[in-house]
Amino acid sequence: MEEQFSPQADKPTEISQLGEFGLIRHLTKDLKTVQKSTLKGVGDDAAVIENFGETTVISTDLLVEGIHFDLMYTPLKHLGYKAVVVNLSDIFAMNAVPRQITVSIAISSKYTLQAVEELYEGIRLACNMYHVDLVGGDTTSSPKGMTISVTAIGQAKKENLVYRSGAKPGDILCVTGDLGAAYLGLQVLEREKQIYLQHPGIQPELDKSQYLIERQLKPEAQKEAIEYFDRYQIKPTSMIDVSDGLASDLKHICSASGVGAFIEEGKVPIHPDAEMTAINFRLDPITCALHGGEDYELLFTIDEKDIEKIRYMPDVFIIGEITEANDGLKLHTTGGNIHELTGQGWQHF
Repeated sequence: MEEQFSPQADKPTEISQLGEFGLIRHLTKDLKTVQKSTLKGVGDDAAVIENFGETTVISTDLLVEGIHFDLMYTPLKHLGYKAVVVNLSDIFAMNAVPRQITVSIAISSKYTLQAVEELYEGIRLACNMYHVDLVGGDTTSSPKGMTISVTAIGQAKKENLVYRSGAKPGDILCVTGDLGAAYLGLQVLEREKQIYLQHPGIQPELDKSQYLIERQLKPEAQKEAIEYFDRYQIKPTSMIDVSDGLASDLKHICSASGVGAFIEEGKVPIHPDAEMTAINFRLDPITCALHGGEDYELLFTIDEKDIEKIRYMPDVFIIGEITEANDGLKLHTTGGNIHELTGQGWQHF
């Protein structure tokens, strides 16, 4: 009979005490599946998923310590939650519904069992919030730091899928939520990190930036928007999630669709806290909104005939219009000027 491992509550536990399969069993022992399409989850050579006649949508993201997250100011529970949410956001951007995820992690010897448990607490919370099943993954050692890979699996009827390539001249450009707050939350965290490194006894000043910090550390995917589309029979002509920055992601839509676009500066939604913080950092708020990234809102286009339905959609803003390709990407400023709009968001390499 296999011996059950029970970590001591008051003492950090080295991962080596469990081994790879012991760690997997320990982290997944309480998982229960909620999706009917999940026929087999963790515990075999592969997960088994029933399609029920629908198309399957798959997206994968990597988060690398030192590049995508800094554990000086990122709680592991928040990191686990965010690692899931950023993948679910990609599924929603296809007008699909996420059903399952897999999670793979590579960790160095500096991480204890308790640290990995905290990470998985955030993963489980995200699964519960978005009603997805964790059905597999992998764990391995790393010579340095942590790398997290999450794959999200979603489903949709083929006719309901939305791609980046469907926008056409005359379509209305819309975005959910506000933009730029996540980027400014990162600026606040980085500022406080530098102050702490220079003066370790000083407590960080974060009380006035809670909204911005939450947008950075614990973003949410736009499940409600997809549910609204389904309820009112709206199918966007194109869609993408705002991960690299509004300007960069709009450029992706325009490139895939072979169109141009313009954005009205005065209609870009910016939270008051983001606007004030940008000014304090001597940054232009609209620049932060256009190029900051990590907002995980949905940028989408709709046919003009659906504009009245969209007007009643909660937290959605009409910010511009799709034009002919030779018009390029333009920003119409509040001062009446027109500027070329270039993608200056997150660069991966």
